[in-house]
Amino acid sequence: MCGIVGLLVKKPELREQLGALMVPMLVEMAARGPESAGMAVFTAALPEGQRKYSLHAPVWDYDWGGFEGEFIKRFGPEAQLGVQGNHAILTCDEPADAVKPWVRGHFPMLHILAAGRVMDIYKDTGHPASVAERYRFGSFSGTHLVGHTRMATESAVTPDRAHPFTAGEDFCLVHNGTISNPYMIRRKLEHRGIVFETDNDTEAACRYLEWRMREGDNLETALGKGFEELDGFYTFLIGTQNKLALVRDAFACKPAVVAETDDYVAIASEFRSLAHLPGVDQAKLFEPMPEEIYSWTV
Repeated sequence: MCGIVGLLVKKPELREQLGALMVPMLVEMAARGPESAGMAVFTAALPEGQRKYSLHAPVWDYDWGGFEGEFIKRFGPEAQLGVQGNHAILTCDEPADAVKPWVRGHFPMLHILAAGRVMDIYKDTGHPASVAERYRFGSFSGTHLVGHTRMATESAVTPDRAHPFTAGEDFCLVHNGTISNPYMIRRKLEHRGIVFETDNDTEAACRYLEWRMREGDNLETALGKGFEELDGFYTFLIGTQNKLALVRDAFACKPAVVAETDDYVAIASEFRSLAHLPGVDQAKLFEPMPEEIYSWTV
């Protein structure tokens, strides 16, 4: 069982409050998933040609200085590294097809959680309140966020198997439910050269949808094809560079509720996660319908 939360702020003046508004939503969902938590935050875009990489180390006292020195030695002094505990955001002007193989080859203990121009990801094991405090989720600013709490049913409780899952650039997915044909999807994508990093069923859905978009589909078309290809019981919340999207399977047995006002769109597995939000008593509240695609643009 998992808890999903999402928030998109419509007014620029609310962007500084994004994390502060989201943390109570995430913590309220802890009863649904107290074992791990994660957050993807979408910020102002880097200049064209620059990329940032979310990195996770296996220990809290990892030698980030040593990593930064070796990276600069290889790629140049323009790189910058911002460290938050055992996570770091690496910003540079190198593309993913250069950075990822180098990191895996020279620093195999590091895990690259995400890449892109706007998205940062933090995820770890532990109670959602502890994870939120550990990485200062309340200080996050940006246009939209996707969060998740997890009670593991399909794979081990490890940081790399926590949600959000990512694929490509500036694309993430959180999931409540179970995909019943993940290995069929996995084999289909592996034949096309797509590499998987975990045994989690959610990763199959994430990589399938991102692959459809690289093949030319827009997000909504990819989700429509997902209804045909992804079997199981699920609610998906997807974050992209400028969108949030929400879908439920044909049976819609995994809960979700949406609250929309002139200031924000908020999404959660249960209403109690939304009850603290300002103006929620005046919000348009609704339960998403089965096999309907809901998307909101920044």
